[in-house]
Amino acid sequence: METVTPEEIGLSADRLARVDQFITDRYLSTDRIAGAQLLVARHGQVGHLSTLGRMAFEAPEALREDSIFRIYSMTKPITTVAAMMLYERGLFQLKDPVHAHIPEFRKLRVYEQGTHPNYLTSRPERPMRIKDLLMHTSGLTYGFVRRSNVDHGYRKLGLGASHGEYDLAGFTRALADLPLEFSPGTAWNYGVSTDVLGYLVEVLSGRPFAEFLQEEIFAPLGMSDTGFFVPESEGSRLPGCYELQADGSTRLTDAAPTTPYMVPPKFTSGGGGLVSTTADYFRFSEMLRQGGALGGVRLLSPKTIDLMTINHLPGDRDLTQYAAGGSFSETPYEGVGFGLGFSINLGGARTSNTGSFGEFAWGGMASTAFWIDPAEELVVIFMTQLIPSGAYNFRAELRSQIYAALID
Repeated sequence: METVTPEEIGLSADRLARVDQFITDRYLSTDRIAGAQLLVARHGQVGHLSTLGRMAFEAPEALREDSIFRIYSMTKPITTVAAMMLYERGLFQLKDPVHAHIPEFRKLRVYEQGTHPNYLTSRPERPMRIKDLLMHTSGLTYGFVRRSNVDHGYRKLGLGASHGEYDLAGFTRALADLPLEFSPGTAWNYGVSTDVLGYLVEVLSGRPFAEFLQEEIFAPLGMSDTGFFVPESEGSRLPGCYELQADGSTRLTDAAPTTPYMVPPKFTSGGGGLVSTTADYFRFSEMLRQGGALGGVRLLSPKTIDLMTINHLPGDRDLTQYAAGGSFSETPYEGVGFGLGFSINLGGARTSNTGSFGEFAWGGMASTAFWIDPAEELVVIFMTQLIPSGAYNFRAELRSQIYAALID
């Protein structure tokens, strides 16, 4: 990627170098992570791109600038954009019931008591709407959170495995046989809503979900290294992925050449299935920051981006007031609202962090993260490969230091 000097775009080179040193001292030299990549851009220009550490603990090769990362839930904003492109074409309205397009969802019920498969359920207060999928107010959950008898049912059915028995259609139909955790619209809960949204894209477009993303988003934006798997010829660009253990050590969970990420998945997860590079994700982020267009290619209108990046939680509440108890997420709750596919910063007085009102963001399970600050015309992307995303407080630490590097 072409870069400019940080000072040309109102950033301090010395202060950004301090961020790299912080990552090196705290995380790389202590073997907490093997490698990391950090991009900071302003006014559409990259002022800082650092590639630190190694491809894997087990190998001496330096992390590559063109490394392909498992972005997990940073897939969700891409799926959201795909859905909103179809919204702009008049193929659905946000208040449409999901069952109008996915008939199996007409029979959805809400959990009352019991365990899989013997649930006692009740009728939802209202049907699940497409907006609920975009906002995570659908009542759906994740099987891995191990919080309720509902997510126990997800695990029993093997829902969410990229290389399990389900394709996207089969996954969605299986969900329809399980109860919701709550009546749609009454709470916020992070879960498989965006996977269902990916199936909705498939239904409404009449094309396989992966094909729609490739033809309508990746190819037009020049995101040549983003997809649901890494081609065999590019396997050397995939860093090792690790999981933090209870004793503070890390365990290698996935690496080339044996990784399942080098095989096209049966389940094309719109919630967490993509791989990408920092360069590709920057192009996607810049499209969002520039109001839906990049390099003469327009995916969405500025008004649609505006709609997606305001807080849609009722009463301008934050996630502390609306999230289901104990819900896993990729964002802090205090002072953070939710739009259509993104967390929304409600201002420093509510978050107690540096940043700007209206900044929108998300992250991924392997500790990747990005945020876009329209007020400062700022894009930040952080890539590493450590599960879970809450292993260390990367996102808050980066935020305080990168905003400290703004000098103009």
